[in-house]
Amino acid sequence: MGSNAALSFRVSAEKTRAIDKLAKATDRPRSWHLEQALDEYLEAQAWQVERIHQGLKELQEGESVPHEDVAAWLSRWGSPDEGEAPG
Repeated sequence: MGSNAALSFRVSAEKTRAIDKLAKATDRPRSWHLEQALDEYLEAQAWQVERIHQGLKELQEGESVPHEDVAAWLSRWGSPDEGEAPG
C-alpha cells in the first residue's frame, strides 16, 4: 500500500459548507470526497492531454483534414447536399 501525503489549499466558505454537507449526508469524511473528486479531475485532465498530444502527432504526420474542407462541409451541414464528412 502506498503512503499518503497531506495537501493543503484554500477554498471558499461556500465550498467548505457544501463538502461538509455532502460528507454528513453520505457518512463519509471530507477527505474521501475530496480524493474522489481529485481522482476524477486527474483522470479527465490526463485523457485531455493525451488526446492533444495524439492530435499534434497526427498533424505532424500529415494525418489531418484541411480547414477549408471542414468549413465547406459545415456550410452544407443539414442540407440535402451535405455529403460525407471530410477525412
